[in-house]
Amino acid sequence: MKKLLTIILCLFVAGKVFAQIEHPVKWAYAAKRAGKNEATVMLKATIEDGWHIYSAYQEPGGPVKTSFVFDVSKDYGFIGKITEPTPVTKFEQVFNMKVSYFESAVIFTQKISLKSPHPTVKGTLTFMVCNKKKCLPPEDINFEIPVK
Repeated sequence: MKKLLTIILCLFVAGKVFAQIEHPVKWAYAAKRAGKNEATVMLKATIEDGWHIYSAYQEPGGPVKTSFVFDVSKDYGFIGKITEPTPVTKFEQVFNMKVSYFESAVIFTQKISLKSPHPTVKGTLTFMVCNKKKCLPPEDINFEIPVK
């Protein structure tokens, strides 16, 4: 009986520990056609209050920038680089440098040329999220964005 109670207690404590894992950023994806042979893919981060993620064009030597690696495909090509709105830029003591970041929400966009009627754009994004007290480890997210 003691062993059973110990096991139940351990499972309860383990469940509480795993319940405290933080995920303050949610990602959503979409694609919008801009003519017969072009589209724009959009990767939107919704960020909980008090947290921020870093620009794709963050200077080296600071936090991990948000980055996107798109799978190469015969179904689409890339037009230019990923774009983003103007970030907040300010000096952060912890990195001892100016950093550029987004709060609340941000949409990153990538224009593509279409080489097939309905491709699916695939890839991986990497980001790091911080608040005034801490930064969480960088996270990799795989994505698939159908172009209809």
